[in-house]
Amino acid sequence: MPEPTHEAEAAVRPDATPSTPAAIPAEVQAIVDALDDKRALDVAVLHLEEVSDTLDWFVVATGESSLQLQAMEGEVRERLKATGARLKAVEGPSARWVLMDYGGVIAHLMSPDAREFYDLEGLWADAPRVPVVPS
Repeated sequence: MPEPTHEAEAAVRPDATPSTPAAIPAEVQAIVDALDDKRALDVAVLHLEEVSDTLDWFVVATGESSLQLQAMEGEVRERLKATGARLKAVEGPSARWVLMDYGGVIAHLMSPDAREFYDLEGLWADAPRVPVVPS
């Protein structure tokens, strides 16, 4: 089972199956919570470990405007900084897509057009989609 990428505890899932991990990394939960606070749309969590040698988790979310994308990015930064997670890289920000790399967890904050065009969930269709409820 994958370990969280820092000292914070992971949320334990009682409904774990082979394709649904027993623990959600604290970074994933913090990102989902931050995005929920900024009213992101269609938040999806993909568990990539079984289908990729280099990627663990994607969190994909839609913001309806460039201002909302900026607010989502700022809230994710603050939440993860508070957990001790280190931001390795940011691509963007742009009015269409912000990629935030936290090592084992990557957040993709996208406009509706960018999300439809790039179709990350379709590209990674073999990866289990994991339901994560905001806390």
